[in-house]
Amino acid sequence: MEMLSLKNISVVYNEDVKESLDVANITKNLLLKKGLDAKVSPSSKFESDASLVITIGGDGTLLKAARFYAPKKTPILGINLGRLGFLAQANIDEIEDSIEKLIKGEYRIESRMMLSAFNDNVLALNDIVIKGDSFSRTSKLFLSINDKVVCDYLADGIIISTPTGSTAYTLSAGGPVLVPGLNAIVIVPICAHTLTARPLVIPAEEEVKITSCKTCNKLKMSADGQDTIDISKDDCVVIKKSNIEARLIILEKENNGFYSILREKLQWGVAPER
Repeated sequence: MEMLSLKNISVVYNEDVKESLDVANITKNLLLKKGLDAKVSPSSKFESDASLVITIGGDGTLLKAARFYAPKKTPILGINLGRLGFLAQANIDEIEDSIEKLIKGEYRIESRMMLSAFNDNVLALNDIVIKGDSFSRTSKLFLSINDKVVCDYLADGIIISTPTGSTAYTLSAGGPVLVPGLNAIVIVPICAHTLTARPLVIPAEEEVKITSCKTCNKLKMSADGQDTIDISKDDCVVIKKSNIEARLIILEKENNGFYSILREKLQWGVAPER
């Protein structure tokens, strides 16, 4: 089992989440009481030399940290202050217990596949989304896989997702749920005007290419719904599995498996009450 280095812990808080800084300072003080070195920093200014990162906020805070720390192979533990916190491992009342588990080695480090665009200049743990820059018009997008034309979409956009991201935007757009450990990519059109344009699940080694028609408006591309860049209608966007992986800390505790979290946090398969 791989052991964590607890020598330089960075507690990252989200400035936009209420009480995030207070909880970050509480977490830091608990770490200091255990004799561990810890610093608090905002999600707008990550500590580059951290050996372990604890994020305070929602899944968005963890995703932002993952894109920064994945190239450094730094493990991340999420503390949830948001509404869902699907990726987080603990709530506020579980912080002290979570620290104890880190000290005792009651965890595992899980590698998660990431997506890459523009030669790893854009990384995503959840998804890469391409949309038109006009709310009032759909876009015509062309999908190729391994340089073979697959589909023309007239849609609001297209989502290219990892298994980790299959429970996020992809799910709300009608895509399937994938177990995080699968080596696959999900392709889901957003509000397609063709009923036969269904979601696709392809091997992770496949190369996805998205282009648009020459008469279309400009496009926008986002990574994990956060980093957004403009794309020219002449650009060809190639998306593939990155060689870089995010490293998430999974704590040993009851009902912490993927299927249990799916049922608890998304109410998966739970019958409505009478």
